[in-house]
Amino acid sequence: MRKKAANEACAYWLSSDYFDEETKERLRALDDPKEIRERFGKDLEFGTGGMRGLLGDGTNRFNRYTVRRATQGLCDYIHSLKEADKGVVIAYDSRHGSAELSKEAALCLNAGGIRTWRFESLRPTPELSFAVRELGCIAGIVITASHNPREYNGYKVYWKDGEQITPPIDRYITEKISEIDSWEAVKTMKEEEAKACGLYHEIGEEMDQRYYEAILSDLPRPNLSEKARQMLKIVYTPLNGTGSVPVLTLLERRGFTDVHVVKEQKDPDPDFTTCPKPNPETESAWKLALKLAEEENADLVLATDPDADRLGLCVRRRDNTYQRFTGNMIGILLCDYVLGKREKEGSIPENGAIGTTIVSSRMGEALAKHYGVSFFETLTGFKYIGEKIREFEKSGEHTFLFGYEESLGTLVGTSVRDKDAISAAILTAEAAAYYMEQGKTLCDVMEDLFRQYGYYLEGQISVTFEGIDGIAEIRRIMEKNRTEPPERFAGKKVLALRDYKKGIRTDMEQGTVTALDLPSSDVLYYELENGWCAVRPSGTEPKIKYYFGIREAEKKEAERQFQAMQEALSLQNHA
Repeated sequence: MRKKAANEACAYWLSSDYFDEETKERLRALDDPKEIRERFGKDLEFGTGGMRGLLGDGTNRFNRYTVRRATQGLCDYIHSLKEADKGVVIAYDSRHGSAELSKEAALCLNAGGIRTWRFESLRPTPELSFAVRELGCIAGIVITASHNPREYNGYKVYWKDGEQITPPIDRYITEKISEIDSWEAVKTMKEEEAKACGLYHEIGEEMDQRYYEAILSDLPRPNLSEKARQMLKIVYTPLNGTGSVPVLTLLERRGFTDVHVVKEQKDPDPDFTTCPKPNPETESAWKLALKLAEEENADLVLATDPDADRLGLCVRRRDNTYQRFTGNMIGILLCDYVLGKREKEGSIPENGAIGTTIVSSRMGEALAKHYGVSFFETLTGFKYIGEKIREFEKSGEHTFLFGYEESLGTLVGTSVRDKDAISAAILTAEAAAYYMEQGKTLCDVMEDLFRQYGYYLEGQISVTFEGIDGIAEIRRIMEKNRTEPPERFAGKKVLALRDYKKGIRTDMEQGTVTALDLPSSDVLYYELENGWCAVRPSGTEPKIKYYFGIREAEKKEAERQFQAMQEALSLQNHA
């Protein structure tokens, strides 16, 4: 499709019969040249994270036409593989337009002769990952913007092994999208016709039960008394997303009876009225849950993001205040619990492996060494951990046991090939009850782990750059960081620079250059004395992200150095 200037592209949408009259009415009301440029100055990009953007009209907005166009590219790629007979499964979350846009995707595929199985109502993203393999589909689509604010929506693509698409599949789909010569070439059909042709199907509760049984079978046997399950007091919020039904169903199924739900956030709400930033990583998302926890004197507080692939956790301390766990802490805590239970059972396989991403805590490496399992790192994004599961199954080299990432993502077992907040919520509750029987809180357990392996403290700072100009600014910052690496950072000497885009590691003292063994990605990683810092553009938001961490044997020194690094990064981004 020939790239048009913003005004020309807008005029085309206004003149073509392909676009509906309501869309045209909204576009006619636009009188701001900057807004027209933002909406039509570029196409909404399709990449390894699929597609995510602001809801609205235009080529650079998320709407029925950009969803159809992306789906047409996916459809054409599936046909090029001659695997159209396997079909595609589709899910969606609680956001504005998600149900309608998921149907648009289904009907576009149907028009291309590909069968679809669309969930009858909203479902968590990890269930979509499970359903792809369960139904033997070639791909899956979920309409979700995950934890983004209400103004956004998105489109994730999963491949036949259940993980999100990774290179080169994302590139092949992008190439097919670029080959579409006009908007009119993007196909669709009526729902009634698609059903009559046997192309459009809906799925529901039966798949839910299969998903529940599969993820529960992946969890370690807790060996908990009924009293422990009943004593644990839990507060839970699904943040108006997809987690409510599966989390509450499975907590009840596992015998947890003292569960309190934040009523204002229990049901789907596309406006996220009480939590405009529905991300468990943000402090504001916890306000109502912590208020209820204090009223109920809850032992732990669980929060799932809108598509229920991220789990947030707060734990009651012995002084009755609450500690919010980072994604790294949750990952390490649950990983140790899983490996510890397996060790007691004697069920750790000789080729067992745990893994994480390059911007997540390296404490997992110490855990792996202690339990005698292998440790691997991947590029940022849980899809790469899912890719490793597939590689291990094919090669037999390792048996995947657990994966985690700093952004509140964990996975135990292999029924799902992406981070799964549903299984993580149940696993966390069982771990809390297990340690409660030993007279410990999860805060006590985390402190024990720090004392045993060292104080690994990690953080992240994000800087937002809105609009088309913001994209250019992010590129400029990355290039400056790449070409002018600092000799010292937060008082720490830079020992080496890993440039994952170039695929090289440069020893700053020796000047030697060695190859990295991960695929190309726009990430810079600074190895520091007793610490590290990584810089990358977000794959899902208009942000540049700075990740950093340190390790020290003593708590006070770790906190001092962590604070110094955090201040240095903040000053750098406000300069």
